[in-house]
Amino acid sequence: MEILISALRFIGIVLLVIMMFNIMIVVHEWGHFLAGRWRGLHIDRFQIWFGKPIWKKTVNGVQYGLGSIPAGGFVSLPQMAPMEAIEGAVEGEEQESVTKKDLPPITPLDKIIVAFAGPLFSFLLAVVFACIVFVVKRPVSEAVSSTTIGHVLEVVENGEGEKVESPAWKAGLRRGDKITFVDGKSVKRFQGMNQSIMWTVISSDNQNIKVDFIRDGKERSVVVERPAAATHAEVEGPWFKQIWAYLSRRPPLRTIGIYPQVSPVVVATLENSPAEQAGLKKGDQILSIDGQKMPDPQAVAEFVWTAGKGHDFIIKRGNKEVNIAIIPRVPELNGDSPKIGVVQWSSDGVKSLERENPITQVIDSFNAIVKTLKAVFSPKSDVSAGHLSGPFGIMGLYYDLFQDSEGWRLALWFSVLLNVNLAILNLLPFPVLDGGHIVMATVEWVSKRPIPTKVLEVVQTAFVLFLLGFMAFVTLKDVGDRLPRGETSVDELPKDIPAFLPLEG
Repeated sequence: MEILISALRFIGIVLLVIMMFNIMIVVHEWGHFLAGRWRGLHIDRFQIWFGKPIWKKTVNGVQYGLGSIPAGGFVSLPQMAPMEAIEGAVEGEEQESVTKKDLPPITPLDKIIVAFAGPLFSFLLAVVFACIVFVVKRPVSEAVSSTTIGHVLEVVENGEGEKVESPAWKAGLRRGDKITFVDGKSVKRFQGMNQSIMWTVISSDNQNIKVDFIRDGKERSVVVERPAAATHAEVEGPWFKQIWAYLSRRPPLRTIGIYPQVSPVVVATLENSPAEQAGLKKGDQILSIDGQKMPDPQAVAEFVWTAGKGHDFIIKRGNKEVNIAIIPRVPELNGDSPKIGVVQWSSDGVKSLERENPITQVIDSFNAIVKTLKAVFSPKSDVSAGHLSGPFGIMGLYYDLFQDSEGWRLALWFSVLLNVNLAILNLLPFPVLDGGHIVMATVEWVSKRPIPTKVLEVVQTAFVLFLLGFMAFVTLKDVGDRLPRGETSVDELPKDIPAFLPLEG
């Protein structure tokens, strides 16, 4: 029965992911479709996803279809720039459609309006999602909102495999320090994109980073020297595993070795352990032990237990505080000291629901995209194209979000960021993208003559090949995130780094 329930849950989440993913594609392409109708353009096809259609139906002269390559979509408009390289030619029963030679030319203004309509609709969808998030509220974890250090790595491995002091520990940062400025920039959260500690460190162009913090009520500052180069954990195994790891893992990041302080929220306990026998459950937050406050899991780990003695726990379960007694004992296997048996703590800590202004959500999403683009193109930043994601990664992230008890709220919030992302990226002035169509139409408008068809075909085909290659590159990284490589875990980018998914219109 458990297997059946798990299978049904998996199928349900996958269907939700596909639905969310396709909503944004349909809305984007619907913008082109409606604009084309408004401006009187001939429309051959409306297709979701690229490649040969696995389903198609012709209605009123327009072929509606679902492609075989799950990435993006398009509206086929023969009077726009030639797109056969990526859309394919209309064939079979659709041959009744008129060819481009039979169609009257359209004005550059028509082309600009139709091209701009897709990103506009993506942006409007982001606003709709932002309004919904404002109503239902957004879950925010302590790992995102806090700027207090919960753990500092003492030692790390350098590029030669030697154990050395971590940059943060060497500089003097310690657990409990509340960070206020990083690299001269004000920070208000640990993880995330906007005014966050992690993103400021990762995207900084500087080798030496000044960190201002508060300790014992006093303002202090230190200079943290990042490693000269970032390295990956070593991968053990045969040659093919080494090659897979080299190709699939993302470029390493130069982090400084600090982690946010989060409350001790239980995720899992050992079977028949003292914690389980006392009734400690998943989701319980430990407030205090024997009257001593527990600010984070580290405090619980450092607590001195007495075997056979009942320790008084005050836990928060839902909205109620509960008192329980746990009697630690020394594990029978490989035990040298008494333990209670909590084996996993939540990395998010306590989550709260916050209501955020829709305008603020959209502005923050816009700033996140701009910061990402700036970091990717900066030669001194650790962020590169290898950290971006394609359709597979985006769908995987949606799947992860839906695993959470507040997953539907998180998915709605992420959809704001993603649709703003799509609107901006599709306005970049590259062929195939909407911004490329706008640039070419503008050139035609200024020069008062159309760009030669042969030139357009060459440029479009060249960029299609580049786009497909890039999509394959980021998809390899996305798949690598999901499959084991035999290495220890490494620091990752903030959870809400924008995922890049170019859409063609």
